[in-house]
Amino acid sequence: MPQSPEPGSSLPAESTGPSREDSAFATAADADGPATDAGERPPTARGEEEPAEALAVDWAGLPEAVRVRLAEIAAAAVGGMARADVPASVRPVARFAPAKRARLGAGPLLNALRDSSAFRVAVVEWAREHRPEMVDTTVDDPVSAAAAGMLLGDRAVRDHVAVVARRAEDAQLRAERDAAVARADKLTAEVERLRAELAEARGAVQRVRDEGEAELERLRRRLREQGVRLRQARDEAAAARADLERAAAVAAATERALAAERDRERERAEAERARAARAEADAEVARQAAREARQADEVRLALLVDTLAGAVTGLRRELALGGSGPRPADLVRGATTPQGAVGRVEDPAALDRLLALPSVHLVVDGYNVTKTGYPELTLADQRDRLVNQLAALAARTGAEVTVVFDGAGVVAVPSASPRGVRVLFSDPGVLADDVIRALVTAEPEGRPVVVVTSDRAVADSVRRRGAHPVPSSVLLARLGRV
Repeated sequence: MPQSPEPGSSLPAESTGPSREDSAFATAADADGPATDAGERPPTARGEEEPAEALAVDWAGLPEAVRVRLAEIAAAAVGGMARADVPASVRPVARFAPAKRARLGAGPLLNALRDSSAFRVAVVEWAREHRPEMVDTTVDDPVSAAAAGMLLGDRAVRDHVAVVARRAEDAQLRAERDAAVARADKLTAEVERLRAELAEARGAVQRVRDEGEAELERLRRRLREQGVRLRQARDEAAAARADLERAAAVAAATERALAAERDRERERAEAERARAARAEADAEVARQAAREARQADEVRLALLVDTLAGAVTGLRRELALGGSGPRPADLVRGATTPQGAVGRVEDPAALDRLLALPSVHLVVDGYNVTKTGYPELTLADQRDRLVNQLAALAARTGAEVTVVFDGAGVVAVPSASPRGVRVLFSDPGVLADDVIRALVTAEPEGRPVVVVTSDRAVADSVRRRGAHPVPSSVLLARLGRV
């Protein structure tokens, strides 16, 4: 299709003059005189309008170039026409900028030209007065002549429309021909490329076939060589089988000899086990006697220790001596004593009996107790509350008290320790449970150690070391009575 001109610009001529077909058509029309067909009538006088239907030209079937030219003429005219001559459907278009009227308002303008004879007459009058070339049907440009003929109702408009349509069709056919030629050229190039690829693929196939034949020949040679080796291997296997049979016979004889020797050794072992059983029974009797003797010695030693302890206590009281030296729990590695902590303590009758033992050491799994008793508090508040309660318990019972907290995630520790309570934080990478086990292990055998924790693994391990595990709930109950 031909390109539509920009709105407001004059359309370029598509030819330098009327074609021979146009001239012949015009000559024939002049010779025939005025048309008398139904649907046509003689030209009207100037100023009168011939109805659009008399032209027998379908507005909807107009070539696009003619429609664009009609829209340009109407767009130029509505800008200078009186408002009364402009149909209501075109008035919004009249407010557009002149450069936009034909492009944006082409539909309403063409509909008004088709449906309103008064609007067509007003457009023709404006064009004759301001732009007479717009309604000149004798111009060389068939598009302009066809647009003028449509406005004036000229009988030759059908010829001009036919010329425009034919030229548009020719242009479209030329474009389609050029596109087909381009596609053909592209397909030709693609065919050439495919032929080249096919030739290359054939060459590759030939190379692969040659390589395959060479490989097949090499495999055949190897197969012949392997056949020779297989025959040699079969001969060697037969010789080895004979050797194996001879070795099996020797092994069977050896096995029989070893079986006889094993039976003799079994009999000797049974005799040795019988003697060992008798020796074990004798040893058990000796151990039982030793245990009874040791128990008697321990009873006598306990009485002696109690006597010495009473004497030492009396001497200390008389001489006002105090035990201010370091304790074993102060020397345990893997934990750090903070500069301070706070706590408060309580517990039931069983714990009271344990805390009444002389030189008892109370070891507390700090977070195990606090998270059982008051988990809603922050960790710092939990530590403060427990340490304060333990300080009160230490003051009341005189027990040595050590509380161990996990050091992971502790940003700061208190700057002063409460009286009577040792507060430890495990070092990085060390668990508080391991510190508690180390504290129990560091104590000398025979010293009473009480470990407060609800962790079953910790309780079992300290029990094996001779300590007395106490659940956290028991300590909390005791602290609740303070």
